[in-house]
Amino acid sequence: MLLAQNLTLCRLERIIFENISISLSSGKIIILKGKNGSGKTTFLKTILNLLEPTSGTIYWKGKLLSRNLYDYYNNLTYIADKTSSIKQLSVYENIKIWKKIFSSHMNYEKIEEILSILNLKVFLGARVSTLSLGEIKKLELLRLMIENKKIWILDEPFTNLDMETINLIGQTFEDHCKNEGCVIFSSHQDPLIPVSDEVNL
Repeated sequence: MLLAQNLTLCRLERIIFENISISLSSGKIIILKGKNGSGKTTFLKTILNLLEPTSGTIYWKGKLLSRNLYDYYNNLTYIADKTSSIKQLSVYENIKIWKKIFSSHMNYEKIEEILSILNLKVFLGARVSTLSLGEIKKLELLRLMIENKKIWILDEPFTNLDMETINLIGQTFEDHCKNEGCVIFSSHQDPLIPVSDEVNL
């Protein structure tokens, strides 16, 4: 699906990362590991076509990514380290917006079931601005499932989460891969999640 070959990115004569290659296809989970500031977010932005590499090539379905962007973006969800939800609106209002934007077929009964599992159902009418950082992270996980795209790209998804929720996300990753999805995520932690490949930055 997604193939990145020998990616290097330099800024102001400083090498951020060098000669990094990944191959992401259905059923795979790839972790980018490294300390804060090691270039994990920059690498993710590069494979998202938000930054141009100094050298190297990225392909999507056998074509140059730059020539196949519409199909690429139509197949992925990106969860950044900052929330995509509208903080002035309630959890329920954000869910309504996501369902409409992404033409999601997930019914509200299923959404409420997931909210219960994430311990978020009690906050359905609350403004996102009143939630804790961990609760907002959980809400982002719900957006992943509402969008239902093949590729999940996540930047530090486990920050501010307890071990129970981290394990739940790991299981969600595995279930997604069983349904022909794939995941690439960055983490400075070492979560107990079975991964296909590990890239150190």
